[in-house]
This record gives sequence, structure tokens and C-alpha cells, in this order.
Amino acid sequence: MEIDETDRRILKALQKTGRLSNADLADNINLSPSACHRRVQRLESEGIIKDYVALLDPRKIDRKTTVFVEITLSGQADAILDAFERAVALIPDVLECHLMAGTADYMLKVVASDTDDFARIHRKFLSRLPHVSQMQSSFALRTVFKTTAMPV
Repeated sequence: MEIDETDRRILKALQKTGRLSNADLADNINLSPSACHRRVQRLESEGIIKDYVALLDPRKIDRKTTVFVEITLSGQADAILDAFERAVALIPDVLECHLMAGTADYMLKVVASDTDDFARIHRKFLSRLPHVSQMQSSFALRTVFKTTAMPV
């Protein structure tokens, strides 16, 4: 699907404020409400707009500690990778899991209330992940910049 400049304006506006009404969105991008609605529906049906979510303030829900965990597995066979990926997806405190190129096989983004809570997550979940040969955790001291908006 070809994304034109009008689609880009829609995507930028919705990434900034996902709760815009169709009328407000149409007004913001200088399009009629019916044309705007058709374009948004097309962007949704094509899978370009995947979902709408509420972004929470981690400090206000007691998840102020972010930890990046590098994981090296004991091998690279499909069965090993699949077993690890199935298990890590079940850990509620893991926000992201990325298969990496480089020294680590996976990079996890984990949230916790504090270091004691991360120790609990490590003991209860991370240390029990299958086929892990090495794990290194790095605590974020401060979030300098964060966005969920994709450049369009």
C-alpha cells in the first residue's frame, strides 16, 4: 500500500494523540470527516495502524526501574530459540524482547518497582529461562528521551 502525505499527516496526528475524534482529526489535517474516516479505516485494515493503547507513567504505577538484560543462549538451534522465546513471552515484567546480532543473543527490557523487585523477577523468572548460558543486567539511571512515535 502506498502511503501519501495525507496518510502521513493522519499517522503523525494519531501517534501524538490517539484519542482524537474523527472530526478533530479531519480538522487538524484539513480533510473532510468522511474522507478522513475512510483513510483511517484503510490504514487500520492494511495493518499500518496496528492498535490504539494508553501509555502509562511508570513512576505512577510503581515501575520506576528499567533494566536492560542481555542474554546469551547455549546454542542457536531453532528449538533452543523457540523454547526461549515462548518462555520469555510469559514474563509479565518483560516489556520487550529482541533477537540481537552481536555478542548477546537477546536483549530484554524489564520494568520493576526497585532493585529488590528486580531481584525477585530475576530469581522467579529470568534465572529459570531455558538454555541461558549468560545474563548481564544494566540498570537505567534516567530516561533521557522516549517516544513510541514512528517516523513517517
